[in-house]
Amino acid sequence: MILTYKGIKINYNIVGKGRSIVFLHGFLENSTIWKETVALFSNQYRCISIDLLGHGDTECLGYIHTMEDMAYAVKAVLDHLEESSVILVGHSMGGYVALACAELFPDLVRGLVLLNSTSFPDSEERKLNRSRAINVVKKNPNAYTSLAISNLFAEKNRSKLVKEIEAIKNQASKTPLQGIISALEGMKIRKDRTSVLFNFKGPKILFSGKEDPVLEHRQSIRETEQLQIDLISFDGGHMIYIENKEKFLSELENFLKLFE
Repeated sequence: MILTYKGIKINYNIVGKGRSIVFLHGFLENSTIWKETVALFSNQYRCISIDLLGHGDTECLGYIHTMEDMAYAVKAVLDHLEESSVILVGHSMGGYVALACAELFPDLVRGLVLLNSTSFPDSEERKLNRSRAINVVKKNPNAYTSLAISNLFAEKNRSKLVKEIEAIKNQASKTPLQGIISALEGMKIRKDRTSVLFNFKGPKILFSGKEDPVLEHRQSIRETEQLQIDLISFDGGHMIYIENKEKFLSELENFLKLFE
């Protein structure tokens, strides 16, 4: 489905009936990553998946897509659907957007699942790496997206999940250059939202990969201890919804039981 927002098109999908869950994908991904998840949960829940700004079939809004920009785009879809209470499930960048939503629209967000994500801002080293990535992607976007996707998986899983990795690469290759750069710029300048996560009153949880090459597992342990929220650790890297699919679906199902 398509919603016109500030002169651009936002793509979203709805399946099922019941309490509403909003699925927010990560950088270089789109709403299709949630296909199997939605298939499982749509018999009990209203599953809404949204292509974030500059990804999938949602168009770009500007040179920089801040996490706030993306959150307002998500809110526009939910307002259109007359949603007043949702559970947000965000993978990586989608988790940053979920936290922005929780800060901007506290009455809307009932629960939070951060999947391979963090409330911490980028370190100075990480900011520098994003600036380098912008320079690389300007020269050869396809080579950048292909390497970036491979590097998200735990090294031990790269040979086991060739088909799945190629499918993600194929989707990533469709991300427009402006969408890639705008997201990198937005993630680089995102604010510290540790206080947002700490003060969030609804059920909340963080899922982390023990071999995540992007967000170190020890950082997730430190974050959850500091902010007093539950942590579920998974074997795998930054893509645990693929690398450890059965456990991911099982743990998400367990979390959603808190709302019954």
